[in-house]
Formats: sequence, C-alpha cells, structure tokens
Amino acid sequence: SLSDVLPGHRDSLEEPADRSMAQALTYGALRFYPRYERLARQLLSRPIREGDEVLRALLAVGFYQLAETTIPVHAAVAETVAATRTLRRPHANGLVNAVLRRFIRERDDLTAALMKDPVARHAHPGWWIDRVRADWPDDWERVLEAANQQAPMWLRVNLRATDVESCQARLKDAGLPARGLEFLPAGLRLRRAADVRRLPGFEDGLLSVQDAAAQLAADLVLAGLPEGPVRILDACAAPGGKTAAVLERRPGATLTALDNDATRLGRVTENLERLGLEAAVVQGDAASPDDWWDGEPFDRVLLDAPCSASGVARRHPDIKCLRRDADVGRLVARQAEMIEALWPLVRPGGRLLYCTCSIFVAENADVVRAFLARHADAAPSGLPADTPWGRPSGPGRQILPGETGMDGFYYACLRKSKAAKV
Repeated sequence: SLSDVLPGHRDSLEEPADRSMAQALTYGALRFYPRYERLARQLLSRPIREGDEVLRALLAVGFYQLAETTIPVHAAVAETVAATRTLRRPHANGLVNAVLRRFIRERDDLTAALMKDPVARHAHPGWWIDRVRADWPDDWERVLEAANQQAPMWLRVNLRATDVESCQARLKDAGLPARGLEFLPAGLRLRRAADVRRLPGFEDGLLSVQDAAAQLAADLVLAGLPEGPVRILDACAAPGGKTAAVLERRPGATLTALDNDATRLGRVTENLERLGLEAAVVQGDAASPDDWWDGEPFDRVLLDAPCSASGVARRHPDIKCLRRDADVGRLVARQAEMIEALWPLVRPGGRLLYCTCSIFVAENADVVRAFLARHADAAPSGLPADTPWGRPSGPGRQILPGETGMDGFYYACLRKSKAAKV
C-alpha cells in the first residue's frame, strides 16, 4: 500500500521540500487516478501496453500537476518528460511530451467531454459510485467529493500525561495552531498538516496522530465500565492507535492487543513504548481464539474489522485503485466470521464494539443486523438520538467522510445478556 511504500522512497530525498513535493504529487495523482485513466484514453492513439503501470502512473502525475497545482506549465511538462529516463522509459519521452502538450492546448474541450463520464467526474471506480449512490442516495455526491479532498491532521492528546490546553499552547508556540472538537475530549485538529518530527511532545509520548473518528472508539469501549480491574481485548489492534487511546483513558486496565500480522504488531509495541503504556501484545487470528485465548472472558471486546477502507480514501487514495467490487463480499464473510468467533469471549453483561472505516452498508449495518438475528443473547446498546456525530444506520451509527472533519467510520455497540452462558 502507499503508506508502506512511500516513506522509504520519500525519505531517500535529502531536501525536505523535495520530500514534501514527492508526497504531494503521489497522493494527488492517486486521488484523481480514475479520472486520469479516462483522460489518457482520450489522448492516446493506441492504449499503453498491458502491464506498463509505470507509464500510466507517470502520465497521471503529469496531468495532476497541470490540472490541480500551481507548478508552472513548462516545468511540469519538462520534469515529467525527464522522468521517463529516470524510470527507464526513454522511448516514451516523445509520447509523454505530446500527450501533456495536447492536454494543455485542448484542456477545456477535453475536460467538458471527460466530465460526462461518472468515473472521471467523481474520480472513483464505477462500482464504488454505484454502492455509495445506493447506500446514501441523499448524500452520495457529497461523499464522493469529500473523498477527493485532502484529509486534515488530527492529534490525540495523552490525557495520562498532560491536558489538551497545554498541548494546544505548545503547538501554537511551534507555529502549529490547532483547535479542539467539543465531543472529542483528547482531540486537536491542526490548521495545516506537519511532519510528526515537528510536533512538540510527540517523542515524549504527549500526543499521537489519530483521526477524530477513530478516537471515538476509546469512549465507546470504556462507556459503562465499572471501577476496578477490567479485561479488554483489541482484536485487530495494529498499528495500535485505539489500544493506546483506551489505555491512556483507563490506566491499569488489563488489555490484550491482538493482530495476525507480526510486522504490524511491531508498530503496536513501538507506539506503546513511546507512550509509556503496557499491554499484552499477541499474534493471532481473531477468528481462531482457541489458538491464543486463555479462557478468561473480557469485559469489553473491540473489533475494528478488516474492511474495504472506503471511508478513508481521502487519507489513503490508493485504495480506489487497489480495491475491487468482489473484495466487499469476501470482507463481509471475514467480518461475520470474526464477530461470531469473538462473541463467546465477551463476559455476560459485557459489550462488543464493532467498527469499520467503511461507508458501505454491506460491511456495517448489514453485518450487525445479521449477527443480531442469529444471537438471542445480543442486543444493540444504542447511542442517544442527540449523539453529536454520525447518523443512525441499522443498529449503529455511520460517520460519512468529511463530517465534522472526520473520516468515514461505523460503530455498533452490542451488549451481551447477563443471563448468557459463558
């Protein structure tokens, strides 16, 4: 994925300005890639040969510079053409030059024709557009538009170590003004994004980077928990943001951070160490608890299930290129498998919080409805109608991308009957 690949390439550049530009061009070209694919088809006399994704990507970067940035036209064309040699495609320099210059000459007519195509107009795959339109008929265009915007940078203040006002003051002194959100006790939104190395207190564990929608998980997990010892499971924990947020708010909780990916579990450990927190970090499959569970039930289980990530496309624009419609069905089956496997681990009277960063109803309300239909000992622990975020969606609440500056997220809290068998 882009978040795994880009840092290594970006950090190989010596100048901070070059690193920033590389990131901006990469994210921008991917954000509008479905549109630029359609544009390339209009401008090419014959298709790019199958498998030459490098040339497709290079044209997308060129189009993005010309269409969405203030980079001088001559510089955008010259540098994109020069990149054909760097990328070992010198035979394509003439083609790239001709295509970009034709776009400049015929831009208005080409754009007018292009915008008649829904995929180009909304810069999303056709199947994605169809799903959003069906799921959110009153909001679908706004949802797609929000996914094409640059995501804001949210911070989570470590309330065990400091307070929001102190962090806000330190950020302001560093030239990084930030503001809070009334219903987000530990959240701050930076006016403009910044390198984490510039954030005062980051290395000391005073704050972390986490979207506002994801921060809500800690409140929902901890709601209604009695005082005293508690056992909590974060079933798909990597990279550890929700694990850390829960522990920052509930010192002394016994928390198991589970994930099937050993490499990503390393990031959980790193985050816990930076923040001075402790948890049992366990590698295992949430759908196979017999392999790792000690038999002692949990008061709370957090299942941030694997999903299409359709709610965070503005933050991870490569998702629009990587995901396929058929993936959704496979993910739904996996989500159902996990929630079924984890429900027996919930203590009678305890709760399971199901969440995804998806906006597709099939992965959210439909999964939870089907689960409730199968389990008489489960009931939705509904949020009040005046909850200041999201909207009702089946047994839970859905946040759509861009609402109050947040990513797209779904939450449903399920309560197990006190009379249920362990």
